[in-house]
Amino acid sequence: MLEIIPVEGLGEITENSDIADLILQSIELKDFDVLVVTQKIVSKQEGLIIKLNTNDPEGHKRQIVEDESASILRRRGDLVISETRHGFICANAGVDLSNVPSGTVALLPKNPDLSARKIMQGIKKKSGKTVAVIVSDTFGRPWRRGLCDVAIGVAGIASIVDWKGKKDANGREMQVTEVCIADELASAAELVMPKDSAIPVAIVRGVDKDWFQSPGLATDIVRNPAEDLFR
Repeated sequence: MLEIIPVEGLGEITENSDIADLILQSIELKDFDVLVVTQKIVSKQEGLIIKLNTNDPEGHKRQIVEDESASILRRRGDLVISETRHGFICANAGVDLSNVPSGTVALLPKNPDLSARKIMQGIKKKSGKTVAVIVSDTFGRPWRRGLCDVAIGVAGIASIVDWKGKKDANGREMQVTEVCIADELASAAELVMPKDSAIPVAIVRGVDKDWFQSPGLATDIVRNPAEDLFR
């Protein structure tokens, strides 16, 4: 049985905040908990909240999007679909105005896998608990309406579980099935972290302990462009 537990009472995150310490002050962790931490508080802690030019806020935002993009894939009006330096394909290079002070934007962490690992190591050092950490962000999805959270940083747990060679419920050997459990866990945690809740961390408890044996990275999830049929 899975439990999804919101972590409340962290307060406002700043560059002086210790996210691992704040989590430990707010809730009692268990071994093999998976902590899903929203990108926004990681970006705040890493000083990636940028003030817009008050004389030209829209133009400055567009320039920031350009600067944060490794390449631009599509444009439609003010909307840009770009590839970030991490390899993520997303709207406006992940530059976000939600849940940040007016007149500012949040950038994606420079290395979200490293950000996740630092939080995980901080918790291990302070509490002795073996946990995994996923940094999540909200992405749109091709061909489907609505947004959902996905993993942009992973530490301590597999990002993808490969089912190739195993048998399905009818005994057929699976040939291509790979399950992105990091995205599934990020999206599950989002259910207790609605956008208007000021809850930036959740615990997913009860996941398969085998997933901790071969930890992966969020960069493992990014599809190689040579395998991408749609670009």
